[in-house]
Amino acid sequence: MAEFRYQGVTLAGKPLRGTILAPNRLAAKKKIDEIVAEHRVRVQALHKRVHFVYKVRRPGNQKIIDGEITAYTPEEVRESLVRMGYQIVQIRRNFFRPKLGVPQKEVVVFIRLCADLLREQFPYDEILSMLASDMENPRLRETVMEIHKDLKMGKEGRQVFLRHADVLGKFTVYMLSIASTSGNMADIYENTAKFLERSSEFKKNIRSTLFMPAFVVLAAVGALVFYVMYIFPKIAGMLLKYNIAVPPMTAATMQVSEFFQNNIIWVMLAFLSPIIATVSYFRSEKGRVVWHRILISIPVIGKLIYKTSLEVFARVFHALYSGSGENIEVIKISSEACGNRYIEKQIKDIVIPAMLREGRS
Repeated sequence: MAEFRYQGVTLAGKPLRGTILAPNRLAAKKKIDEIVAEHRVRVQALHKRVHFVYKVRRPGNQKIIDGEITAYTPEEVRESLVRMGYQIVQIRRNFFRPKLGVPQKEVVVFIRLCADLLREQFPYDEILSMLASDMENPRLRETVMEIHKDLKMGKEGRQVFLRHADVLGKFTVYMLSIASTSGNMADIYENTAKFLERSSEFKKNIRSTLFMPAFVVLAAVGALVFYVMYIFPKIAGMLLKYNIAVPPMTAATMQVSEFFQNNIIWVMLAFLSPIIATVSYFRSEKGRVVWHRILISIPVIGKLIYKTSLEVFARVFHALYSGSGENIEVIKISSEACGNRYIEKQIKDIVIPAMLREGRS
């Protein structure tokens, strides 16, 4: 999730500043509208925390130093570098910054190492500093460095870790945020690593199981297209050349093949458009709920996915509820961490209202 900072004034004229987490600017504005309606404040500016690249040099030294930093505005970057004694050469926003993925295996290794070092009584601050310097994946290294920096600044653990849910995963960030305020960090990190290892093995087995059927289907489709577009026209040309009568089915296939060849662009558009539209829908908020409902309805595999989601829910709920008396908020957080939008929606829209309305357990 991205971090946004809002600035404004209260009804009494006092300055107001705060930060929120949101997937995009539109979602951030919706959260700001809720804050304005609830607290009756006036928000004047909303800035997203983004990456800036800079070129600086030391006074009396012509050597240019390149670097990258995250901030809300270029002015903040300039002030920070000036305070550090640098002369500014150039500051610009880094628009072309690809978001490389982080394999779950590397996340598991990171958490496992944290657990081992915590058991050896290493300070958490030193652990993050040590591991960040040895990481090969640039995005994971940057994530750990940002976590380290934010925690040193005294920010709340939950807010710090939730910013990186897209890298570490929702379940992981919820567990790590719980660990940051508990007295048994090593145990929570150990249990999180064990679950992620099992989850990774499960996904690996699913992929290997589905690989061969998917390959067979793609090969069959490819062979059919090759036959209709290349082989069959050659045969049809030979039949027409010698005026050989063809059966009605063959004649119809020849017409279809000719239509495909003459309208290949429109055929490709007609084929790809539904696929693109379906993928776009399933990536939307409502589409994800439908997709996750379909996933848990698949025979055999669906039950495993369903049970895995419930296990995540139970683990987070147990970790949070053991030290909290506010069960409604704990249930909401646990449902968000389970990783299945359909189950999350059912819990928030059906289970929690029933508990509040009828006092059910």
